[in-house]
Amino acid sequence: MGSVLFVEYPKCSTCRRAKAWLDEHGISYEDRHIVEEPPTAAELAEWRVRGEQPLPVRRLFNTSGKFYRELGVKARLDAGMGEDEALELLSTNGMLVKRPLLVGKDFCLVGFRETEWEAALC
Repeated sequence: MGSVLFVEYPKCSTCRRAKAWLDEHGISYEDRHIVEEPPTAAELAEWRVRGEQPLPVRRLFNTSGKFYRELGVKARLDAGMGEDEALELLSTNGMLVKRPLLVGKDFCLVGFRETEWEAALC
């Protein structure tokens, strides 16, 4: 397997654990700071359809984040916010995106679940 893209917020403890896991397993990755270089709407649209099943747009949101609450994103999604609008909103601020993101040729993993990562990478 070639290198994967690891999109993280370095101060996030889950991101640090995920990065340590990648290092421990000898997996090469390109590191990207989610705030300094947030994913674009086009990238998110492409990434979410990698793999067997497309990721629901809601899964890409950092639901425990301050901006998610301040912007009332849950209510907006519940009211029928479209996929394009949601992806555009996600691209405006990296802190709205659930992290870490691990993007490979045929998968995109959101958040760090060791068993999921192991299945995709080992």
